[in-house]
Amino acid sequence: MKHTIAVLVENKFGVLARVSGLFSARGYNIDSLTVSETEDSQVSRMTIVVNAQDERILEQIKKQLNKLIDVITVTDFVKKSYFERELIFAKVVIDKKTLPELQKIIKREGAQVLEKKEDYMVIELAQDAEHVRNFIHELKGFKIVELVRSGRVAIAV
Repeated sequence: MKHTIAVLVENKFGVLARVSGLFSARGYNIDSLTVSETEDSQVSRMTIVVNAQDERILEQIKKQLNKLIDVITVTDFVKKSYFERELIFAKVVIDKKTLPELQKIIKREGAQVLEKKEDYMVIELAQDAEHVRNFIHELKGFKIVELVRSGRVAIAV
């Protein structure tokens, strides 16, 4: 099962390496990792998605994170209500034949066209992970030149 964990850390050199090293040293794969400054430039927020098959593994991960000196707080979203989003940009080849179908998908899925040229279109979608996966699957019928996908971000409600 995939679990989303938010970690507030001191915004210092090497913190990202120590956190990611903690996961790799124990053989846990990070499915998604996003890091950015918070409203306080001295603090960064890491949103980590990890596949932990049982609660014991998840608890071990959280305990190990809390032992790191630069970690301020660890929040596990497993038993909380939260919003999550991922962002994708897709550059898709278009022509007169494919454009109408692509526009229908964009409208239906709530995506945005960032740029439209004669032969390609850049599309943006910010949604939950499942919605993003479904959108990418729908784009498989078109020629995708480039696809960029961010990691997950989450906030408790």
